[in-house]
Amino acid sequence: MTTQDLSMTANKLVAALQKPASEFTKADIISYIKENEISMVNFMYPAADGRLKTLNFVINDEAYLDAILTCGERVDGSSLFPFIEAGSSDLYVVPRFCTAFEDPFADRDTLTMLCSFFNKDGEMLASSPEYTLRKACQAFTDVTGMEFQAMGELEYYVISEDSDLYPATDQRGYHESAPYAKFNEFRTECMMHIASIGGQIKYGHSEVGNFTLNGKIYEQNEIEFLPVRADYAADQLMLAKWVIRNLAAEYDYEVTFAPKITAGKAGSGLHIHMRIMKDGQNQMLKDGVLSETAHKAIAGMMELAPSITAFGNTNPTSYFRLVPHQEAPTNICWGDRNRSVLVRVPLGWSAKSDMCMLANPLEAPSHYDTTQKQTVEMRSPDGSADLYQLLAGLAVACRHGFEMDNALEIAEKTYVNVNIHRKENEDKLNQLAQLPDSCAASAECLAKQRAAFEQYGVFSPAMIDGIIKKLRSYDDGNLRSEVQDNQEEMLKLVMKYFHCG
Repeated sequence: MTTQDLSMTANKLVAALQKPASEFTKADIISYIKENEISMVNFMYPAADGRLKTLNFVINDEAYLDAILTCGERVDGSSLFPFIEAGSSDLYVVPRFCTAFEDPFADRDTLTMLCSFFNKDGEMLASSPEYTLRKACQAFTDVTGMEFQAMGELEYYVISEDSDLYPATDQRGYHESAPYAKFNEFRTECMMHIASIGGQIKYGHSEVGNFTLNGKIYEQNEIEFLPVRADYAADQLMLAKWVIRNLAAEYDYEVTFAPKITAGKAGSGLHIHMRIMKDGQNQMLKDGVLSETAHKAIAGMMELAPSITAFGNTNPTSYFRLVPHQEAPTNICWGDRNRSVLVRVPLGWSAKSDMCMLANPLEAPSHYDTTQKQTVEMRSPDGSADLYQLLAGLAVACRHGFEMDNALEIAEKTYVNVNIHRKENEDKLNQLAQLPDSCAASAECLAKQRAAFEQYGVFSPAMIDGIIKKLRSYDDGNLRSEVQDNQEEMLKLVMKYFHCG
C-alpha cells in the first residue's frame, strides 16, 4: 500500500500508524494504546453459532498488556463449539494484530482484535472455522501457485414502524433514493463504521426487496466489499454484520440477514465474488476473455456445488429462497451476466472503449487496467452461512477444479447463455444437476463429497461430522412443500431463524 493510499484511509489505526493493517505488530498495538489512552482491550472470536463472542480486559499496566497480547487467554471451548467436550474444554484465544480497531460502539476508549483458537498443545485448533479457511487458502496456493481472493455482497432487511410518507414501490427498491428509500442514512453510517474498523467497501445501495407487513416497513439493503485475501474477506464480513446489528440496536431498528422473510418477496443472499491472483495480476481474463484458469475454478464449483450449500445455506429457511423461476439459483450451471445461474460472470470492463472519455469529452484517454476488476460470483449462499467455512469451501472447490482431468469439459457442459427457465430451453434445463432442496439433502451431498474438503487436512473430519449432524437434525426433507404456501407457518420459521449467521 502506498503513502497516497494511506492518506485517504478510513481505518483509524492505519492512519495513525501509517502502515497497512497486515503489517501491524505487537509494538504498534502497545504504542497506539498508550498514545491514545485506551483503557480497555476486547478479544472477539466467532463461535459455532456464527456470532462474535467478546472477552473484556481492563489495562492495568504495560506488563499486563504485553502479557495478554503475547499469551492470549483461556476460554471454555465446550461453550463455543459442540464438538469440544466439557471434560477437556480449555482453549486459548490469541489476538491477531492485523485485525485491531477502535470499537465505535464502546462507552469508553476500547481497542478490539479478532482472535485465533489454539489447543492445549499450542497448536491452531484444527476445527476452528478461521483456521480451516487459512488451510484452504494455503492448499489452493500450494496446488496452483496462485492466491485465492474473495469478497461478499451482504444483503439484509431493515425493519421499522410503517410510514405513509413517500411509500416505496413494492419489490422495486433496487438503488432507490430517499425519500422513497427510508434507510439510506442508516446504511451509509454502517458503511463508515465498517470502513473505520478496516472493511474494504466497494459500495452500498438499497436492494429490490421492500414491503409492509403487520404495520412495519421491510426494506432490503446491500453493502458490497472489494476483493481481498479470502481470510481477510471473512473477517470483514463478520465484523460488518456485527456493526450493522449494533447500529440497528442504537436506532431501535430490527435487522435480519435471514434468507427469506415471506413468500413472493425478495430473499437475502450472500453472493461471493472470487478472483485468482498471481504476482499482483488478476488471472481471470486472458486476451479480454475468460481464462482457462477461471474455467477450471468454475468447473470445481460446478462439481462440488451440491455440498457447498452445507456451508452457505445452513437452516431450513435457506431453501425457501432457493426455488425455481426466481433470481436465486436452483440449477448447477454458470453463465455470463445471467442472474438465474449458480455461478455468474459479471461484466468485467473488457470492452475496448474508453467510457470515461466518452462520458466526459474533456478527459484524456485513461488507459486504466480494468482486468483487475473481473470476478466470478457464486450466488447460492445466504446470511445463514458460516463465513469462514463457506469461503473455505469455495477455496476447496476452486482448487479442486485444477485437480480435475476433465475440468474444461465440465465447464463447457454446464455453461448456459440463455434464461434457463424459458420453455424453449427445457431440454437444456433437464440436463442440469440441481442444488439440494433442504438441509437434510445438503447433508447427504456433503457426506458423499466430504473427501474433497478433507483433502490436505483442510476441513477436519470432526468439523464435517458436526456440520452433517446439525443439518440432518432439522429433518426438513419435505418442509418446503409443506410450508411454502402457508405464510403464517413461514413467518414462524423466519422468526425462529431471524438472527441466523
